[in-house]
Amino acid sequence: MDVRTGDILTMKKPHPCGSKQFLVLRSGMDFRIRCKGCGREVMVPRPKCEKNIKNISREDGCACSTS
Repeated sequence: MDVRTGDILTMKKPHPCGSKQFLVLRSGMDFRIRCKGCGREVMVPRPKCEKNIKNISREDGCACSTS
């Protein structure tokens, strides 16, 4: 899965604050993502994060669905 820094991930399950969108700050063996609702930053292992991604939005306007 091609996830880059600056992408906005829409997840299958919401963050406890209720937001489902996260901004990718760092990608590698794990992702550092920031919740778009409350601003909390979380480090998530790559396999766990990729399993929960519903949609990837890029700044160039491309919306990539993973269904």
